[in-house]
Amino acid sequence: MTIESLPIQVQAARVSLRGKRSMGRSVALHATLTVASLIAVFPVFWVLVTSFKPDARAVAPTIRLFDESSLANYRDVLSGQQGDFLAWVLNSVEIALLTTLIAVFLSATTGYAVSRFRFPGSRKLLLSFLIAQMFPFAVLIVPLFNVLLSLGLQGTGIGLVLVYCTTSVPFCTYMLKGYFDTIPTDIDESGRVDGLSPFGVFWRLVLPLARPGLAVTAFYAFLTAWGEVAFASAFLSASDESKTLAVGLQVFVQQNRVEWGHLAAASILVSIPAVAVFYLVQRFLVTGLAAGAVKG
Repeated sequence: MTIESLPIQVQAARVSLRGKRSMGRSVALHATLTVASLIAVFPVFWVLVTSFKPDARAVAPTIRLFDESSLANYRDVLSGQQGDFLAWVLNSVEIALLTTLIAVFLSATTGYAVSRFRFPGSRKLLLSFLIAQMFPFAVLIVPLFNVLLSLGLQGTGIGLVLVYCTTSVPFCTYMLKGYFDTIPTDIDESGRVDGLSPFGVFWRLVLPLARPGLAVTAFYAFLTAWGEVAFASAFLSASDESKTLAVGLQVFVQQNRVEWGHLAAASILVSIPAVAVFYLVQRFLVTGLAAGAVKG
């Protein structure tokens, strides 16, 4: 006797029993998820608590949740007593936004061209992007430094933007190429029948449908430029006015001591824009990542 020959009620009962989870498994699953969530949230929570403590109380033998807590660290950081924090914010915002705009535009046009058109060298182009992703950042510092020096862009924000694009464009191109593959080509054909050029089809028809993929790539490009330290330390000048936030935080780490309270307060302030960008694009992230991973 097969399951198809059983009465409908019996089949429904078997399916419902198969979908149910025992009490012990449910408790174990929820306990595991709770512990994992606490492990993930605790470091951020502790940095937040430390940001309200004085430097002398931030690291103490006796652990206390609140110990002379105040907003003095935030006031000192924002007032610029140990560095021009507001200038660092403006530099980081400018570099991150330029990197996001340039990287998304280049990766979207390149991903669409590779997805829709067959031209000589298309596979080699994707292979070169993949090879570029294999190299660690430390290996690329010296050749990129020589390139920027020859172009006269060493120590400038534009040069740093171009460096960030070299790291974010390959990944974004692969992501958007996979997302464009999921969009039916009938849309392109109908647009051309209506008299649109290939770029018109891309700009007016395909690009609005690719908003989840664009949100994912924009978020990745923004984070690449916002929190990066190695390239910013190597390619920007040492003047306080040209530093980004990630590099500027080093002023709180002196040779003989570390100002943990001020460093924690500055870290919280640095993370706020990244969290804000995440909440703006979060509804597109899962859709974009899932669709972009369907085809490579």
